[in-house]
Amino acid sequence: MKAPPRLQSLIAEGLIDSVVRQLMSGKEAMVYVVRCGDETRCAKIYKEATQRSFRQAVDYTENRKVKNSRMARAMAKGTRFGRQAQEAAWQSAEVDALYRLANAGVRVPTPYHFHEGVLLMELVTDASGDAAPRLNDLEFSPDEARAHHAALLVEVLRMLCAGVVHGDLSEFNILLSADGPVIIDLPQALDAAGNNHAKRMLLRDVANLREFFGRFAPELLQTEFGPEIWELYQSGSLHPETVLTGRFVHQSGPVHVGNVLREIDDARAEDAARRLRMQSAR
Repeated sequence: MKAPPRLQSLIAEGLIDSVVRQLMSGKEAMVYVVRCGDETRCAKIYKEATQRSFRQAVDYTENRKVKNSRMARAMAKGTRFGRQAQEAAWQSAEVDALYRLANAGVRVPTPYHFHEGVLLMELVTDASGDAAPRLNDLEFSPDEARAHHAALLVEVLRMLCAGVVHGDLSEFNILLSADGPVIIDLPQALDAAGNNHAKRMLLRDVANLREFFGRFAPELLQTEFGPEIWELYQSGSLHPETVLTGRFVHQSGPVHVGNVLREIDDARAEDAARRLRMQSAR
């Protein structure tokens, strides 16, 4: 097929030989299957994030570093340059997270190159060599659900041990490759130690896994892996080989109304986003 304009520079530089087909189009990016020598990879072209709310962006980007004070001031003021800088930082966050997590042994697509808003990375495939499906497009037996759930908890542990929380983990951004689940879409990845929302996002990520796989293996709905993982992390006892129990005793204490309201807002936003993704997938 004819190469999109945003991929022309990568072709000119010899990073891509040809464009095979469009793989998907979402509100944040378009992904194409490309040929690079003897290998088939994918190219993710980021769109301008016009549908992301300011509150969500603040939650995810809290404590992220920017290049200089001028850029930070422009981002805070919301100027045109500031919006461009904020979008560039959002895109770079995914690239940085992919390299960081790949080096930590987390199963994410291998990144190869990032240039002018285009991320060239591994094409995750199934046993037939075709593009791997998302979990939300699949059905599982109880045993399969338990196995994939356990495998993904290991990936969550590895991510957290590397200091990263996905922040939007669900069945819509996990692919099932020939050798198991692969986590994708990381522009909203959080610094676990430097972001005050990291705990809430981690608990939500793990709860999303529980709710999805619990459809096929209902006993998973009774587990409490999220709080257990976070408590181990806070105590400095978490490592990639930690054996989890799924049991956790919640401590009683005063309720912070603001946090409760934020959880309600997040649940509503997640439900609306899930419905939108389901409609887009049809």
